Amino acid sequence: MYKKVTASVPAPAEILSSLRYLLRWIPIATLVGLLGGTASAVLLVSLEWATATRESHKWIIALLPFAGLLVGYLYQHFGNSVAGGNNLILDEIHADTDSQQKIPLRMTPLILLATFLSHLFGGSVGREGTAVQTGASLADQLTQPFRLDARSRRVLLMAGISAGFGSVFGTPLAGAFFGIEVLTLGSISYEAIAPCFLAAFLGDLTTRAWGVHHKLYRVTDIPHITLVGLVYAALAGVIFGLVALTFARTMHAVSNIFKRAISWPPMRPFVGGIIVAGAVFAIGTTKYIGIGETTTLAAFNSNLPAYDWVLKLVFTALTLGSGFKGGEVTPLFFIGATLGNSLSHILPLPPSLLAGMGFAAVFAGASNTPIASSLMAMELFGTEAGTYAAIACVFSYLFSGHSGIYHSQRITSRKHLGS
Repeated sequence: MYKKVTASVPAPAEILSSLRYLLRWIPIATLVGLLGGTASAVLLVSLEWATATRESHKWIIALLPFAGLLVGYLYQHFGNSVAGGNNLILDEIHADTDSQQKIPLRMTPLILLATFLSHLFGGSVGREGTAVQTGASLADQLTQPFRLDARSRRVLLMAGISAGFGSVFGTPLAGAFFGIEVLTLGSISYEAIAPCFLAAFLGDLTTRAWGVHHKLYRVTDIPHITLVGLVYAALAGVIFGLVALTFARTMHAVSNIFKRAISWPPMRPFVGGIIVAGAVFAIGTTKYIGIGETTTLAAFNSNLPAYDWVLKLVFTALTLGSGFKGGEVTPLFFIGATLGNSLSHILPLPPSLLAGMGFAAVFAGASNTPIASSLMAMELFGTEAGTYAAIACVFSYLFSGHSGIYHSQRITSRKHLGS
């Protein structure tokens, strides 16, 4: 039974408590946003340079195995304590008081360098993982100066996640909710909502203040919302969810294969680099490596080959599964947008709209964050297209299984009563 709570006018003591809470967290969240936004600016500028350099000198892709070897060596000898990446951060947030330790500051330079090398030499990785790790690791350095206890540190790390995510994509609303939604499947920690919102918005403003701008994705054809249209959006969401499930399981399977087959960790990305680089030269295109923003943008305004999303999925699973560093979300945007583009041949919805729906919904299914993904769609594409995308995000979430791209994401309740 639920206990009935009677609404009443807040007592002066409650108002004063809220004011004290804000006065304490505003300066902390401001610092978190400044640190996370600055790190994202450094990341975005460096990746833009890396991409331009790689595309101008494609021969350097042949050096991808050696870049992988270097990344593996650096993490084995200097980064064992931070090799868990995003999962380490989630584990720290979930950890009991006695087991909590400050995330080492070296997580930030290591993940920035490793992601830069992965992009420069042709790995198929993203950038959200890097932004989340820099945002959270930099935020955690504030724990001792501000004398935060275990519960407050938990909020601080969530704010760091929000600052990194919101600033690297230019979507502060999505970033704010991602920080509180990604932790646990089935519950949301609203106690952190104010710091997460402050950090996400200030992080985004900081990145923009550094002169860094984000790509604009435009959904050009949006039909009026009808019952039939919503049914097709739900059907597309089911497909997006199944592909999200496929991506997560494929990436984890590749990782397990490499770990079983190769005992020395630095050799795993070396072998993975040989496979990825060889595949790039074999097919004769760099379309499926790096961030892939050119193809993702093209999915909104032109017809693309129906197999684009499959090849991106394979390249990303091989790159990340073998041990390269970066993120999964930007490749998921590519996979979702190109899959949506191809679905326009069988579903009576505009290609541009389906690309936007897939962009958000595959991410929603793979990360188990339907609210953050829906808000991202609305921030990027507008509310009308975002409505279709939100439907797709919910159905993608329902059909993507309970284990997504983050091993340390906890499950407090099933996705529906029948599961």
